[in-house]
Amino acid sequence: MNRRLVGLLAALCLTSACQEEPVGGMEPIPRPPGAATPQAPAPEPAPRPAAPEPAPDPSKVVLRWNLGAPTAFLLTTTSTPTSAPAPEPEPASARGKKKKAPAAAPAPATPSEQKLFFLLSKSESGEPTFHVIPQGAGEEDQGTMSERGFVLDGLSGQLRNLAVLVLELPKDPVGPGALWKLATNLADTTAVPGFSQQDSRQKNEVKLVTLTPGDQGEQVATIEYDLSQTVSGLLRGPGAAAGDEDEGEEHDHGHEEPPPAKGKKGATAKTRKAVAARVVGKPASAEVRVKGRGEFLVKAGHWRSWEATLATSTTGGLTLPGAAAGERTVRLTPVEPVPPELLQRLAKK
Repeated sequence: MNRRLVGLLAALCLTSACQEEPVGGMEPIPRPPGAATPQAPAPEPAPRPAAPEPAPDPSKVVLRWNLGAPTAFLLTTTSTPTSAPAPEPEPASARGKKKKAPAAAPAPATPSEQKLFFLLSKSESGEPTFHVIPQGAGEEDQGTMSERGFVLDGLSGQLRNLAVLVLELPKDPVGPGALWKLATNLADTTAVPGFSQQDSRQKNEVKLVTLTPGDQGEQVATIEYDLSQTVSGLLRGPGAAAGDEDEGEEHDHGHEEPPPAKGKKGATAKTRKAVAARVVGKPASAEVRVKGRGEFLVKAGHWRSWEATLATSTTGGLTLPGAAAGERTVRLTPVEPVPPELLQRLAKK
């Protein structure tokens, strides 16, 4: 009897040892009496559906170049330089002296013509590019642009201004009456030696005049150009550097200018004025005006016609590189199909 009781107790001890909870188990802390029962968190609101994009305005269009295939244009520039100024009248002090033979009247300015091909295409990586190829002999220029014709790199000076005028289109959709600007620098004087610019004024206005229906669902966007830029400042003569050195030496050594010789006051004043013009500079200015009009085919993505007049005028001996004083008429004409010799140039790139 005792052996049975001892065996039963041993079995009970083994059973309780096997059912012990693992060490480190966590039990919930009992809530203190009187504590408020926490509320369940509110469900997160369902995300709002995305607002639908506004419908496109039927009165506006997006103007972009369509370069699915190479496109070529012939840009013809006809320049009429300003005629030479008429001779000044003889001063009163020279009257009574022996008269010189009258100078021959200046010959009328002869218009000159220049022709360039604008070849637009896409590179192997899909980047829009342009090539400016002179007709006949001449060096080719090229660069890259965005899909709207914004010139990214590759050109400078007046050639870049021409490219901007004929290539750049508005960034946003436009309708009749819309205005935008172009990235031009018509009166660029950065390469003019001795010129110190003091003032610059410009008008930069391009306007979509009308949108009219064309053949086979085409739309024709008529665009007008009205741009101008005027710069003014001081232009130093070619002897400015020498004049600066001479003037500095006089100040260093304390030399005074000798009195003018008798009977030569006029000559001395003229000499002083010439030296001042070389050292300080004389007033000079330049103005460039652009008036133009073009018809852009919205669906086809290129110009049907484009023409503008660029008028350049200067004072004080200032000369703009690549833009002689006078008028230039620029016409852009589509070339269809693209000449094989132009396509061969692309194949060699």
